[in-house]
Amino acid sequence: MVIGRGYEQGYLSEEDARALLDEALRTQPLDGKRLLIIIPDSTRTAPIPLMFRLFHELLAKRVAALDYLVALGTHKPMSEDALNRLVGVTAEERRTTYAGVRVFNHRWDLPGTLVHIGTIPADEIGALTGGLLRQAVDVTINRMIYDYDQVLICGPVFPHEVVGFSGGNKYFFPGISGPEVIDFTHWVGAVITSYAVIGSGYTPVRAVIDRAAQEVKVPKLCCCLVVKGDNNLAGLYVGSPEEAWEAASALSSRLHIIWLDRPMRRVLSVMPRMYDDIWTAAKGMYKLEPAVADGGEVIIYAPHIDEFSYSHGEHIEAVGYHVRDYFLKQWDRFKDYPWGVLAHSTHLRGIGTYENGVERPRIQVTLATRIPRERCEKVNLGYRNPDTIDLDDWRGREDEGILLVPKAGEMLYRVKPG
Repeated sequence: MVIGRGYEQGYLSEEDARALLDEALRTQPLDGKRLLIIIPDSTRTAPIPLMFRLFHELLAKRVAALDYLVALGTHKPMSEDALNRLVGVTAEERRTTYAGVRVFNHRWDLPGTLVHIGTIPADEIGALTGGLLRQAVDVTINRMIYDYDQVLICGPVFPHEVVGFSGGNKYFFPGISGPEVIDFTHWVGAVITSYAVIGSGYTPVRAVIDRAAQEVKVPKLCCCLVVKGDNNLAGLYVGSPEEAWEAASALSSRLHIIWLDRPMRRVLSVMPRMYDDIWTAAKGMYKLEPAVADGGEVIIYAPHIDEFSYSHGEHIEAVGYHVRDYFLKQWDRFKDYPWGVLAHSTHLRGIGTYENGVERPRIQVTLATRIPRERCEKVNLGYRNPDTIDLDDWRGREDEGILLVPKAGEMLYRVKPG
C-alpha cells in the first residue's frame, strides 16, 4: 500500500509532508532498528534538507541508527562541506544536533566497497529486454546496506534518459551499485535510444533494475518525491520501491513534460551549477532532443564547466560522441570500453545513422563551455565561445523556432502530436 498525495496545481506544505511521513512510518517496525536512508547527490533538485529534518524528528528517538548513503552512481564523491549543504545543516549542527547521524558517499571507486549478491541469468535478461540483449548480469551493490536492518530510499522522480523515469529501485541500481548493472542497463537504454526511452513509463531498463533489486534481501521502503520549480514539493509517496515509484512517475508525467506546438530549430539549454561536468550537464540535451527539428541544434550553455567527466574523461576522450549505430556497426572495436560511457556518448549525440562509414546525427550538439574548441571537435561536438552568448537575445523567440531554457536538465520537452 502506498501512502501519499500529489497535486498538479499546488504544493504540499511542510505540515502536509510531516503528516504523510508520520502516517507512513509509525506503522513500520523500526523501533530499535538500524536504518540507512539512501538519498541523491546534488545533481538532483529535491528538498533533501526538509526530509532530513523530518526523518530526524520522527525517527531519531525510535531507531538505533539513522544514517545516510548518497547514491552517487559513478559521480565523484562529495566533500564534507558539500554533504552538509546537501542535507541542509551547518558543520556545527552536524557536531551537535545531528551528532549521531552519519552521511556517507557511495564509494563505487574503492575496492572492497561492493559485494556480489546474485546473477540474473541470460534467458531472463533476454525476456526482460525483449530480446535486445541476452547475457548473464552479475548484481553487485554497496556492502554497507547489510550493516543495517532497514533501507529507506528517499529521492525525486523525473523523466530520465536511461530508465524512463528516475526514482524507486534506481537508487540501488545504479545509485549504490557496482559497474556491471550500471554499464548493462545504460547500454540497454542506449540501444533503445534515449529519444524513445525518456519519459515513457515502464521500460525494459526499469524491468532489469527491478529484477536486480529482488536480490537485495534487506527490508526496503521508498519515499518518492515529485518536485516542481525550486524545490516545491508537489507529491510525496511512501511504500515499496515499485509502488511508490509507480504513483510518483504518474504525477511526474503530468508535471515534468512541456508540450510545444511545433519543433524548435535552435535551443539554448542553460545548465545550472549543480551540473559540474558534461557527464551530468548532458541532461540539457537529453531533455530537449525530442523537441528539436531535424537538422536543428542544441547548445549546452555552461560557462562554469571545463571537463567532459571527472570520473570517465579518459574514456570519453578516446571514444568521442557518436550515434548508436556508430558503435553497433563497429562493435568489435568498441565492446571492451565501459558500456556506460558508450551509452553516455550516444545519449548526448542523439539519434542518427551510420552507413558506409558516414555518420549522420539528426541534430547538431554544440558546447558553450570552458572546454576549448579543439577538445570539443576532437570528440565530435560543436563549439561556441560562451562569452558570445547573450541570453536576452534568445528570449521570446519561440515563434521563430528558437527556444531558451533557463534551467535545463529536469523538464522534458516534447512536441504535441498531430
